[in-house]
Amino acid sequence: MKRKSLTNAYLSVLCTELAMLLQAGITIADGVLMLLDDETGKDGKIILESLKNTLEKGEPLSAALREAAYFPPYMVNMVEIGERTGRLPETLTSLSEHYDRQDRLAASIKNASLYPVILLVMMVAVVMILIVQVLPIFNDVFARLGSQMSPLAERLMGFGNWLRGVSTGIALVFGIIFAVAFLAWIVPEIREGIAHAFRNRLGTRGVFGKIASSRFISAITLSLASGLDLEEAVGMAASISGNSKAVEEQQTKCAQLLRSGSSLADAMREAGILSARDSRMLAMGNRSGLADSAMSEIAKRSERSVQDEINSIVGRIEPTLVVITSVIVGVILLSVMLPLMGIMTSIG
Repeated sequence: MKRKSLTNAYLSVLCTELAMLLQAGITIADGVLMLLDDETGKDGKIILESLKNTLEKGEPLSAALREAAYFPPYMVNMVEIGERTGRLPETLTSLSEHYDRQDRLAASIKNASLYPVILLVMMVAVVMILIVQVLPIFNDVFARLGSQMSPLAERLMGFGNWLRGVSTGIALVFGIIFAVAFLAWIVPEIREGIAHAFRNRLGTRGVFGKIASSRFISAITLSLASGLDLEEAVGMAASISGNSKAVEEQQTKCAQLLRSGSSLADAMREAGILSARDSRMLAMGNRSGLADSAMSEIAKRSERSVQDEINSIVGRIEPTLVVITSVIVGVILLSVMLPLMGIMTSIG
C-alpha cells in the first residue's frame, strides 16, 4: 500500500538526528527508541514505531526504511550503500544536506510562483470591475448629459456586457481551474504530473534547466560522499533528477563520456550540466583529492544560482504586471474622464 510521502524538511531533520546519534556512539535501534520517546506528533510516532519494530528484529536501518514504505527509494538505497561502505554517519549527514537543499529549492519555487499569481488575479479583478461595474455608471452620466462616451469606452463597456452574459460559463471555467489547482496542491501525483509536463516542454532551458542541473549536482555530491564510484554516482543521481527527456539525454551523455574515459569535470561540462568555472573547480578538486568538497561547494553555488534566477524572474514580473495594470486602468479612466471634462467645460 502506497503511503503518504514525507517532506524534504522532515527527511533532512531525521537524517541529522540519526547521524548525531551514531556519532555519539548510540546504536540505531536505541537512537530510534529515544526519538520515539521524544516525538509528539501522531504521524511521527507512527513512522518511528515502524522503524523501531524492524530494528528490534536485528535488521539494518536500510531494511527498516524500506519496510516502513514511507521513505523515498533514493534515501533507502543511499543508506544501504552507507552501511556497506562503513560510512553511514557521513551518508546520513550528506542526505540531510541534500534534502535541506531540495526543501529550500522547493520553497523558493513555491514562493516565486505564488506572488505573481496573486498579483495577476488582482490585476484582472480590478480591470473587470472597471469594465463591468464602473463604465455603465459613466454611461448613465453621459446619457443624462445628452452625450456619449468615447468609442473606446463604448467598446470596453460592450465587452463588459458580454462578460455579464457569459458570467455563468466564466464562473464554471474558473471553478474548474480552482478545483484542479486545489487538487494539485493537495495531491502530490497531480502536482508532479503538471510539473513533469512543463519540464518536458521546456527541457533544459532557462530556470528549469538550472533546477534540473542543481538537483543532479546535489545528488552526485551525496552519492560521492557515500563512497560510490563515479559511474554509480552518476547513475544514482540520474535516477532521481532525470525528470524530462531533455534532462535524461543530458545525463545519459554525461554517463557515456565517463565510460569513454573522460573525467567527471569534463563529462559534466560537455553534457551542459556544469559551467566552465565550476568544471575547473571540480577538476582542481580531483587533482588535490578533495572532489567531495569541490562538489559540495558546486552544489551550494548551483542552489544560489537557481534562487538568484528565480528572484530575477519575479523581480521582472512584478513591475511588469504593475505597469500593465496602471496603463490599462489609466486608459479606461481617461477614455471616460476626458470627454466628461470636455462636457463640463462647455457647460461651465
